[in-house]
Amino acid sequence: MKRIGEYRKLFGVDETTDLKGLKTSYRNLVKEWHPDKFQAGDEKAAEAEEMSRRIIDGYKFLVSIAPETKAANAEAFEITTSQSGIADYHHKGVLLEITFLDGNTYEFFGVPKNVFLKFHNSDKQVRFAKRNIFNVYLYRISKQAGEKEES
Repeated sequence: MKRIGEYRKLFGVDETTDLKGLKTSYRNLVKEWHPDKFQAGDEKAAEAEEMSRRIIDGYKFLVSIAPETKAANAEAFEITTSQSGIADYHHKGVLLEITFLDGNTYEFFGVPKNVFLKFHNSDKQVRFAKRNIFNVYLYRISKQAGEKEES
């Protein structure tokens, strides 16, 4: 959740901002921080390089959790969560990452430790997740089946 807040602050948007507004903000930030605007050796050149990476990462991330993206991918999410078993999962802080047997990996944001522990200890994890995680917490697909993992 911290990452979501940081990226929204960077772009000057909130949860109600649509993709068009996000894209406008992204373009303005890219123009402001594009590394080609700075001479080699300029003290701001390194900062611009780092900011441009952060802007690109933030844009990709915010697009992936946008309501329009969620709506466009709702059918695929429903198929994965209803027809595929859970292959693996990891919980760190309030982020729960679940990899399904079909190869898709989803991140669920804001999952507290007590909910994770109930999920982890459940003898029917898929059933527990369907009722208490999948349609309760903000999510995004972090890896689609067939995609190579980023290093």
